[in-house]
Amino acid sequence: MTIDRTAWQGRVDTGEAGHTLRLHQVLRDYDASQVAGGAVVLGFCSDEGVRRNHGREGAVAGPDMLRRALASLPVHGTPAVFEGGNIVCADGRLEAAQAALGHRVAEVLAAGARPVVLGGGHEIAYGTFLGVAEHFGDRLRDEPILILNFDAHFDLRAQPSASSGTPFWQISQWLAGRQAPFHYACLGVSRYSNTDALFERAAALQVDYWLDDAMLAHRLPDMCERLEAMLDPVSHVYLTIDMDVLPGEKAPGVSAPAAHGVALEVVEALIGVVRRSGKLRVADIAEYNPTYDRDGLTARVGARLLHPLITQFEG
Repeated sequence: MTIDRTAWQGRVDTGEAGHTLRLHQVLRDYDASQVAGGAVVLGFCSDEGVRRNHGREGAVAGPDMLRRALASLPVHGTPAVFEGGNIVCADGRLEAAQAALGHRVAEVLAAGARPVVLGGGHEIAYGTFLGVAEHFGDRLRDEPILILNFDAHFDLRAQPSASSGTPFWQISQWLAGRQAPFHYACLGVSRYSNTDALFERAAALQVDYWLDDAMLAHRLPDMCERLEAMLDPVSHVYLTIDMDVLPGEKAPGVSAPAAHGVALEVVEALIGVVRRSGKLRVADIAEYNPTYDRDGLTARVGARLLHPLITQFEG
């Protein structure tokens, strides 16, 4: 895969004393023999799932815009961060792109590194999971994985073709076919963005979900305890962040802006709980849509969420 460093441009604090390095200055190109213990940034450039789900297109440009927002953020210490390139969904061939992403994620995991994937629509989730499945295989029967999704939507649509609305239904079917448990938690669900049929499917699949209007800052200590209890029985965690979980005024550049959403400080704190668990194996971020962003705000918020996953990833 060709590595393009064009998006990784940023400020250089020449002449200033002390540790002034920024992310673009410590980033290295992917080399499987060098990445163990580090984080590998991958891109999934796709609008096809959003198009099939009748959403606002534009997320295809998300990965490189997130890279641009990350580039000038300061780093602390000497993190090992690698650029792994983009998977591009061409000619509407979503399933092929998801398979390619899965192989890439599995390769990074096999090299002992930590994939952090930038989307793209939330169809990214099935591709990322395919990589987890390829790497862990039948071990997922005895080493259960928690799929933890920060999202206003369940994305559990049972449709004949894959889209940004189907990934967690697809994951449930993959795991069921291999007699492995389906542990799925969706945090930030909007009752106004999901039909009764989706709530019923979530109940049938025993999905653990928290409504957005219940995820208030003053309840954070209780939420952290509940999340820790959720993490305790599993061996691995796959974290996926849909930017539309945030309030629309905080993240306007998404495929489906939220009228309510979950406060950024709540999402950050809960992601911190996941990181500290030592069980996080792979993470991705979805639905950033630069076409509808305002002053790059959503990209900056996405970069803030990604920064600790890339530079201080604990797993």
